[in-house]
Amino acid sequence: MTLTNLTVVWLGIILLGEAIGSAQSSVKPPENPLTLEQAMDFALANYPAVRASMERALASKEGVSLSRTTYLPRTDLLWQSNRATRNNIFGLLLPQSVVPPISGPVLSGTSDRGVWGSAAGVLLSWEPFDFGYRGANVDVAKATENRANAELSLTKLDVAGAVGDAFLRLAAAQQQVKAAEADVDRRQVLATSVHALVKEELRPGADGSRADAELAAAKIQLIRSQQVERESEATFSELLGISGSKVAINADSLLATAPNSYASQSAVVDHPAAQIANSTLFETKAREKVLSKSYYPRFNLQGSFSGRGSGANPDGTFETGADGLDLMRRNWAVGLTATFSVLDFPSLHFKKQIEQSNERAQQADYERTLQNLSAQAERAKAAYDSAVLISQNTPVELEAARLGETQAKARYQAALAPIVEVAEAERLLLQAETEDDLARLTVWRAMLGQALAQGNLEPFLALVRTAVGGK
Repeated sequence: MTLTNLTVVWLGIILLGEAIGSAQSSVKPPENPLTLEQAMDFALANYPAVRASMERALASKEGVSLSRTTYLPRTDLLWQSNRATRNNIFGLLLPQSVVPPISGPVLSGTSDRGVWGSAAGVLLSWEPFDFGYRGANVDVAKATENRANAELSLTKLDVAGAVGDAFLRLAAAQQQVKAAEADVDRRQVLATSVHALVKEELRPGADGSRADAELAAAKIQLIRSQQVERESEATFSELLGISGSKVAINADSLLATAPNSYASQSAVVDHPAAQIANSTLFETKAREKVLSKSYYPRFNLQGSFSGRGSGANPDGTFETGADGLDLMRRNWAVGLTATFSVLDFPSLHFKKQIEQSNERAQQADYERTLQNLSAQAERAKAAYDSAVLISQNTPVELEAARLGETQAKARYQAALAPIVEVAEAERLLLQAETEDDLARLTVWRAMLGQALAQGNLEPFLALVRTAVGGK
């Protein structure tokens, strides 16, 4: 790569970075810690995918209005001034766009002299009836609008669900860091105590080495937990639409308690994914209806008023000056025009066959979507049931682990147990503390999974609001 090309590449990277930075800076990070519902609202207001989907929905809505304008009459205005020769010839030309048309008699001679000509007119055209063709096109636009709205709902559901899951994952990572920090503190106290006993020659030196190894292992676990926390923070801020920003969360109400019931049930057909598949099916049916209404005559009621002027006389003489720029002759006309493309039937027939095949394919996709959503709901229900049962057992595990750790320390101090027993008790306590903290968050995540499977987050958010209010 040459120096010039390298400079261009770096310049492009710098400009791209500035563009990204300016786009990111347009959304300010929240100043206060976010609750789960606030995080979802923030993401729905700022995440690019939501904004893009909203604009597509607005465009499809305007598409319906556009399709309805075909019912309005069409009015064309014309004014033309030109200077040209007046030579005409008898004969016929097939329709084309190269040779300009000319009116008037065929003269015996030709001339290269130019004369002024002018024309002005207005043409009003309206299709009084169309055998349902325009209405079918409006139905296509409506089906497109319904599909775009369903896609918007699904995008909002996906973004809100992803943010909720990232929020709970970040809360879980923070709890793991707290548990790891507490474990490091306990092992630090234990190592200090063991080294004091070793120094007094009340315990063998191997116990001190074992305590140091356990402390180092606890610090490594803390570092790994902090790494997971930082990665979770990055994912969370990305889903909020403010990548690179530091965002604090408030999950205290969710950690304090976990609801033990989630009875909300929504029909699978109401899920946005099912609505998208259904809207796509109706859009295909609407296009097929348009084709069915296409093989009919087209009628246009037309009215015209026009005027012409020319500097050339019928006897071959020429006017002088600006003659021909004024409108010397005027005409009006009213009529009904009917057009019918007889040979379009074969192509329309095959187009309908294509749309019918597409309709059957969309019907199969719709049924497959319903099957997938039903299976997803069953998996979410199984995850929720398991999470509830686990959350009911973790307090027992935690209490037993705390008691076991206290007893192991006492036995070690009394020289009735080896250092290995204390280390194992510390490990069990860390596991119990972590699982107890995560159990409630796991229940909330399982409920979020059920809400996503049913396509409706409102019942889940109602439980979140109750937890916040009852904190």
